[in-house]
Amino acid sequence: MKSYILLIISCSLININCTSQQKSTISENKSIIIQKNEKIEKIEIIEKTRGTNRIISFTPTSKIVSVNGNITTTELPSIEWQNILKQATTIDLSKISLLESPTTNRYSDKALSSKISIISNGKTYLSSDFDAGVPPKELENLYSILMINSKGQRKPPRNNIR
Repeated sequence: MKSYILLIISCSLININCTSQQKSTISENKSIIIQKNEKIEKIEIIEKTRGTNRIISFTPTSKIVSVNGNITTTELPSIEWQNILKQATTIDLSKISLLESPTTNRYSDKALSSKISIISNGKTYLSSDFDAGVPPKELENLYSILMINSKGQRKPPRNNIR
């Protein structure tokens, strides 16, 4: 009789645990689907310090770089925008402002103070400040791909004519 009761209790606990996991998985999947349905219109990296104000904006068709007011606009290939979107959709936009920076060099001007701005469905999501080059772990992949794309085309090598 005791073993029968233990068996019933064990089965009940296992069933409750499985149901709980299923609900959690469904909730996570809904979150991912909701984020993928959001239309990201623009992504910016904003970097500032006392003498530098740099904003790099990415839209589906262009890249706009502003350094201390000098603005350069270039075309952004569709494949690059798709790569940026792939990384951006992995981020929970509602929690982006809560992400903590791993370093604090920006407090003493050892690094530019950076943040990422994502405009989705007309709403702006702004990350917390972080040191340039050292974003929060959750933003590392997006930051890396944005910085790679921000470099643009490199200057051709100079001829060594003497």
